Amino acid sequence: MNTYLQIGTTVVFFALTSYSIGVLTEQKTRRISRNVILFLTLGVVLDIIATFFMIIGSSKGGFTLHGFIGYSSLLGMLLDAIFMWIRVAKYGLNKEVPKKLHLYSRYAYIWWVLAFITGGLLVFLK
Repeated sequence: MNTYLQIGTTVVFFALTSYSIGVLTEQKTRRISRNVILFLTLGVVLDIIATFFMIIGSSKGGFTLHGFIGYSSLLGMLLDAIFMWIRVAKYGLNKEVPKKLHLYSRYAYIWWVLAFITGGLLVFLK
């Protein structure tokens, strides 16, 4: 594995950790706390960095099936963070998350984790 892919792989593990803390905290408390918004935002930033390194390290370029799955899951988490930030801007921290946003966060996270797992499986099966 080349250096860029190693960096991307390492950073994506931190993105997984960050997303997990943010989403699972929101799912448990049903509130947007400072930690929820912090870890969701950090997860998005780390995922963008990891995606960048994986694209430049890939011999196949950025237009693969896994790439599209990864981009869509990144977009899903980016939108989740944006929706949370909008909610915080309108109503402040520690307010209850509406049911639709609560469900969206869950499904976006599940899609992201599936993309994460498929990436790992592709490397393992190679």
